[in-house]
Amino acid sequence: MIAPNYLPTGASNETFTLNLGPQHPATHGVLRAKLEMDGEYIRKCEIVPGYIHRMHEKMGENRTWVQYLPNTSRMDYLAAMAYTHAYVGVVERALKIEVPERAEYIRVITSELNRISSHLVGWGAFVMDLGGFTPILYAFDDREKILDLLEAVTGARLTYCYYRFGGLCNDVDQAFVDGTKAFVKHMRPRMKFYKNLVTDNIILRKRLEGIGPISAEMCRKYGACGPVLRGSGVAYDVRKAEPYSIYNRFDFDIPHYPEGDSMARYLVRMDEIEQSLRIIEQAIEKLPEGPIMAAKVPKVFRLPVGDYCYATEAGRGRFLVRVTSDGKDNPYRVRLRTPCFCNLSLFEEACEGMLLADALALMGSLDLVIPDIDR
Repeated sequence: MIAPNYLPTGASNETFTLNLGPQHPATHGVLRAKLEMDGEYIRKCEIVPGYIHRMHEKMGENRTWVQYLPNTSRMDYLAAMAYTHAYVGVVERALKIEVPERAEYIRVITSELNRISSHLVGWGAFVMDLGGFTPILYAFDDREKILDLLEAVTGARLTYCYYRFGGLCNDVDQAFVDGTKAFVKHMRPRMKFYKNLVTDNIILRKRLEGIGPISAEMCRKYGACGPVLRGSGVAYDVRKAEPYSIYNRFDFDIPHYPEGDSMARYLVRMDEIEQSLRIIEQAIEKLPEGPIMAAKVPKVFRLPVGDYCYATEAGRGRFLVRVTSDGKDNPYRVRLRTPCFCNLSLFEEACEGMLLADALALMGSLDLVIPDIDR
C-alpha cells in the first residue's frame, strides 16, 4: 500500500478550525465535519450529523405495518429497492408468507437495476468531487434508462414503494423485459468506455491510489460494510453470506480488493455494476409465469409477538431491519441498521494526518447518502 501524505513530524502548534459542511457540495448532503487543521493537514476530525434527522424508527411505532412501507425508500433514496425488500421480507418471515416465484425474480431484477443506478450516481459524484465534471453527465444519461424502466412498473423514479407484503403491486410487461435486455446490451460496452475515459486516467489514479487506506480490522472495528469492506479485501456480501430471496440461484462473483485504498473502493463499485448485469441477465432469462402476489395475504397485519430480523445487501452495504411486535396493528419497536452510518464512523480515524484534498477523496470513496445516516 502506498503511504499517503501524512502530517509531518515537525508539525506546528498553531492550528485552526475548519468546518467542512454542512452545505451540500462539500459532503454529499447536510453533514458537518469539524476539522482541526495544521496548514493543509488534518490533525483531528469530529463528525457532526443530525441536521436532517427525521425519526424514521420512531415513526415506525406510530404507523401500521402497511403505513410504514413508504418510509423505507426515504433513507437511502438512491438504492430504495433493497430497503423496501428488507422491510417486506421481515414481515413475510414473521407471518410465514410464501412469495410467488415470479415476484421473487422481479424483485431481484428491479433491485439490481436500482443498484446499478445507485452506483452510477456514486461514480459520477465521486469523480466530480475530484474535479472531473464530464463523467457525471454520462452516468446520468445511463441512469435515465434505468429510471424509465422502473417508472413504467412502479410509477416512481426515485423513492419506490413497489414491493408489497407477499409480492408486488404491479406485474412487469413484455416492454419492460425487452427494455431491460436492451439496457444490459447497451451497458456492457459502456463499462469499457468508462474504463478508458476515467478508470485508467492517470490523474484519477494519482488522486486515489494509496489515498485513504482502510484496513479490514478498521472496518470490523466500526462495523463498515458493502463496497467499503470489500475494498479492504473482505469478500462479504449479504447476497452470498446470508442468502435471501432467490439470490442463491444466480451465478455472480463478489468483487474485492486487498489494497484498502480509495482506488480499491472505486474499483469494487465498477465491478459490481458488471455483476449486477450478470444477475439481471440470468433472472430475465429464467423469469417464470405466474401470480405476483401470495394467495393468502391478510388484510390487516398483526405480527406474532416476538423479535424478527431481515437483512439485504443495499447499494452501500448491509441493511438490517429488526422489528419487535407485541401483536398489535403497529410495531412496538423498529430498529434500522443502515450501512452509511457505520461507513462514516471510521472517517474520523482514517483521515487523521491527511491532506484536506485527500480527505475529500476518502469521503467520496465512502459513497455516503446522508439521509441514510440521519434516519
